[in-house]
Amino acid sequence: MKFIIATNNKKKLRELGAILDKFGVEAVSLAQAGIVSDAEETGDTFEENSKIKAEAAMQVSGLPAIADDSGLVVDALGGEPGIYSARYGGDKCKDDVERYEFLLENMKNVPDGERSARFVSVITCVFPDGRLLSARGEIEGEILRSPRGEGGFGYDPVFFVAEENMSMAEMSQERKNEISHRARSLEIMAKKLEEVL
Repeated sequence: MKFIIATNNKKKLRELGAILDKFGVEAVSLAQAGIVSDAEETGDTFEENSKIKAEAAMQVSGLPAIADDSGLVVDALGGEPGIYSARYGGDKCKDDVERYEFLLENMKNVPDGERSARFVSVITCVFPDGRLLSARGEIEGEILRSPRGEGGFGYDPVFFVAEENMSMAEMSQERKNEISHRARSLEIMAKKLEEVL
């Protein structure tokens, strides 16, 4: 059995592929399948956008498809950047560093103790017969006042995990893969797939 992973992000492909491999499923990216699917993320939630991407890939390929939508939710900013995490700051923020610097600037007056945040990952799997599976994973943390660590990507350098006493960017890749929001949603999805495959 073959599944389309609705991404060309090698890291996501590897993580999702490792899970599907346990069920004897071959995971292929959009590019590997020769598919161009640029679904417009018009949803208001991670769940909606994940479903939009998975359904678009399934319709184009005719195969079961899996998609992930993830981002950072900051309580003091009313949930921002949320579903816009990868595009936070618009055109004035061209890369990860500019985005987290924009976030820190927006939070400069937020006192310690009120800087709670979470990373969220929602994975959706859709089948051509209409079945749909969804899994949500989260990791709680707080936003630092300045970046720490050289690893990870995105907002990892400014996201502090109290139980680990370090930022996501200071963790080893192995540890991050064990406790991250995506690891948690993948774990839930694996259990759901086990029931249907």
